[in-house]
Amino acid sequence: MTVTTGELEDETEGTVTDADLVVHDAVVVTVDEDNRIYENGTVVVKDGVITDVRTTRERDRACHADRLIDGEGAVVMPGLVNAHTHLELTPLLGAFSDLDLMEMMGGMTAIFGHIAEGEYDYLTEAGYELAALNFLTGGVTTVNSMDVRPSGGAETFGEAGLRGFFGVALSDLFWDIPVDQQFDRAREFIEEYHGAFDGRIRATINPHDDWSCTRTLWERTADLAAEHPDLLVHTHLLELEASNTMARSNGAEDSLDLLDDVGLLDDRLVAAHFRLADDEDIQRTAEANASVAHCPSIFCYWNTDGDVQWTPVPELRAAGVDVGLGIDDHYWHDSYSLFGEARQARLAANLKRSTGQYDSMELVRMLTIEGAEALGVGDEIGSLEPEKRADIILLDVEKPKFTPLTNIPAQVANNAAPADVETVIVDGNVLLEDGDAKTMDADAVRDRVEAAVDRFESETNWELGIGGSEPPSTMDVVRDLPKRGPSQLLGRLAFQSVRDTFSF
Repeated sequence: MTVTTGELEDETEGTVTDADLVVHDAVVVTVDEDNRIYENGTVVVKDGVITDVRTTRERDRACHADRLIDGEGAVVMPGLVNAHTHLELTPLLGAFSDLDLMEMMGGMTAIFGHIAEGEYDYLTEAGYELAALNFLTGGVTTVNSMDVRPSGGAETFGEAGLRGFFGVALSDLFWDIPVDQQFDRAREFIEEYHGAFDGRIRATINPHDDWSCTRTLWERTADLAAEHPDLLVHTHLLELEASNTMARSNGAEDSLDLLDDVGLLDDRLVAAHFRLADDEDIQRTAEANASVAHCPSIFCYWNTDGDVQWTPVPELRAAGVDVGLGIDDHYWHDSYSLFGEARQARLAANLKRSTGQYDSMELVRMLTIEGAEALGVGDEIGSLEPEKRADIILLDVEKPKFTPLTNIPAQVANNAAPADVETVIVDGNVLLEDGDAKTMDADAVRDRVEAAVDRFESETNWELGIGGSEPPSTMDVVRDLPKRGPSQLLGRLAFQSVRDTFSF
């Protein structure tokens, strides 16, 4: 790590004369190849692109940029990259928090079944708005989201000025929507939204996971990927014990073997979770140049077995695999904080293994540049360097919690929170200033969300009160669940488990 002291550069150095935006006199955490930190730094932006990052010059304070930001008392760093998330059920924050695992899974599956059928649009549209607002105010400038009906997300994030990867979730064993219809939706979404909003919105191809998709669906996914060679393939991989069991049911040795068979184990693959990966899986993933999104909070919250393996992130990174951090279903664990995922990644890994699994700068990199590289855009965003897009956040560190301001990477990974974000810039445009969103009406978003939740309660048997939530009865949930797909899923897993036991 290179730290540049706060001494001003020679006043005779040239004055900035051609810039749209200049941030000066800030602590600048570049997250470049050398992890350079400027104790007293300047970032210069022109036409949405960073043109210079260096120690502040005296003349920077009165230069002729269109927008001049005094960064004294602020840490400037790249915008955060949420490498894996789901957004549609955002208004149900708090609904699942105190349920047991089976209650949560049942209730969630029933709701998603309705969304897949085209219901609850009012809820999901409000959810996208609330998610965009909270991520914007929390310093998350890029999301990679897998949803059932993602058009609302693409529109909302695009209009808010944020960056996003979106795609239609595909599964033939999770809900009962005809597969042809699912792929038609995916193609329509790609045609309409890939490259929209000046390229800030990109489409992805999203087979849901390796435990609720048949080989036929994976093969059709590979065909769709071949039609669109510039799109990422985003999925949940090696998440559950059922993952490799379903792969064997699909005629493969394991999940990675199945993806390799159909032609999807390559540098376009973004695999969320990867909890059960062994050494061979890690090596094959590295050789394929595939990427991983690590989401620690979701599994800390909903851990099914204290002895289950933890995602081998240190080994993945040592093998050269790009690993970003993701919040996953933030409404399952009631947190929008991507900063919190860095801290959780450290604590969970240290508890599961031993202390010292990460140094702080590694976690800062996973929040930013490694998340960008996992999504194939590390040459565009993720660090503060000349010729990269100007996705920048400023943290207010003139607070008692940051005093003394030492070991800034540790402060970011352990101590920073969304409330510390005071300014957000994407593509050189200021989207948040002094904590005030400039591209969204926060009060109107809150009103729409509250109205959507009230309507959801009136149309369902959910009760969502200030003291907690009460889901529908077990019988109501069972009656409401998709029938054909999940029954086939459970049947296939049970049959394969018997085959594994008796080796036939």
